[in-house]
Amino acid sequence: MTGKDQKGRLLVYTGNGKGKTTASIGLAVRAIGRGMKVSILQFIKSPERTYGEKNVLEKLNGAEIHQLGAGFTWTKTPDVHRKALKSAWQIAKEKILSGEYDVVILDEINNALAIHTFPIDDVLPIEDVIHTIQNRPNHVHIVLTGRDAKDEIKEIADLVSVINVEKHYYEEGVDAIYGIEY
Repeated sequence: MTGKDQKGRLLVYTGNGKGKTTASIGLAVRAIGRGMKVSILQFIKSPERTYGEKNVLEKLNGAEIHQLGAGFTWTKTPDVHRKALKSAWQIAKEKILSGEYDVVILDEINNALAIHTFPIDDVLPIEDVIHTIQNRPNHVHIVLTGRDAKDEIKEIADLVSVINVEKHYYEEGVDAIYGIEY
């Protein structure tokens, strides 16, 4: 079986360790290598910054990547973040339901769904996320990344990988490293 002959799966990469986005980008590269069409939508990362994964993926036939967020939640007002999340979810829903893509990666959507410092239920409703996932075209694989995946998401997932940190240079005061974190 190849491509559209296979049932699409829901994969969740969560946990407090580094590597969730990296794992999803690796999956994207593999899928593109097999002739699949991939859309990566980043819910927190802002288009105001450049990221290494965007630089390379834009060069590959079969991939698209969009930063749809407003950055870290403490960098902008709740209204700015709410507007970005609402827009990001509408774009994600369209991409998923279109059937045009074989793989849709919703990077850091778990982080977005876990925001508790301001209300998000009306702009990114968990019920709508679940409904969309469950009613996607049969061949579409979906990957959700980010810390704090909701139990409701994990329950419907076909795969949940929890990436935990055992040791990290952040603990020693080292900032994000160019080419490693961004």
